[in-house]
Amino acid sequence: MGEGQAKLVEYQQALAEALDQPRPERGTPSNIGAFPDRNERLLTVAGTRESMLNVYALRECRITSLVAARNNQLGRVAPPSQQWIYELELWRRLHACWHSNVPDSLSESARRRLERVTRTKTEQLPKVSWNSLFDSEEWVGNFSRASSPLMPGDTRGIEAQLDALAWLRQATLHQFNPEWRHESATLEGHLKSLRSRPLTAEVLRALLLAEQRLDEATALLAATLESESGCLALTASPEELQQRMTDMEAFDWLDRLEALATRWLEAIDGLFDSHLPPPDAVASYRERWLSLENPHAPLPAFRQARGEHGRHWQALVERCR
Repeated sequence: MGEGQAKLVEYQQALAEALDQPRPERGTPSNIGAFPDRNERLLTVAGTRESMLNVYALRECRITSLVAARNNQLGRVAPPSQQWIYELELWRRLHACWHSNVPDSLSESARRRLERVTRTKTEQLPKVSWNSLFDSEEWVGNFSRASSPLMPGDTRGIEAQLDALAWLRQATLHQFNPEWRHESATLEGHLKSLRSRPLTAEVLRALLLAEQRLDEATALLAATLESESGCLALTASPEELQQRMTDMEAFDWLDRLEALATRWLEAIDGLFDSHLPPPDAVASYRERWLSLENPHAPLPAFRQARGEHGRHWQALVERCR
């Protein structure tokens, strides 16, 4: 039993004893939803086919070696993150070339080709950016259902993962800014941080678990409120009892969980908002599991459970005072 569950169970047991109620039967919260399959979460990006002869005609744009590297054996099997680095660099060279004196020196057909390729790559870059993230095993693994609930005291790698989300968001927002630095090593370092633990899944599962235990504890208070002799069974005055119960470590754990989950899911939300609108399957997953507002999503539902528990305590104090 993890730290969080142990503290919540301890609170439930103490509450049941104080209310002279039987200990609640603890249910098992459902698992989080499965992350959409690869074909459901990626955006379609049409291939750009240009013969090496045509590419050579644009050699003054400094793209021939870049295209050759992309088309060789290593380039074709590069991970999604490196494909984005390639597309980003290619767009920057094409963009710089189109806004230089080079087009004036090109033949009419080469100039039209440069304009067409630049426009196509400009339209494709946001899609490639999305696919590079949602096709990466580091990002997909962050939502793994084969995970345990987060223990708020376990902060291993969390700051590094938050830094990774912040950098990825900035990289997306600045992908059309030629001055933005996008070193491959920096990107890979942040992806390595995301790979260290499935933090999103751990947060979601901890929220589901805490909501379940809070609902079970609230049912104890509700049973006392519904009983004609419930107030007589209290082992202390209602105010003293509430103070003693809510001073237990479980409530500090809930505070830390809510703070950390809010910080993490707000960062996830910001990263989503920096991209194009997602495919339907990803949009549905986001609304159901990552939303900051949908009352059925884990974080708002957890907050609702905390609020409901507090309201039952207040009702008990007022009735039994």
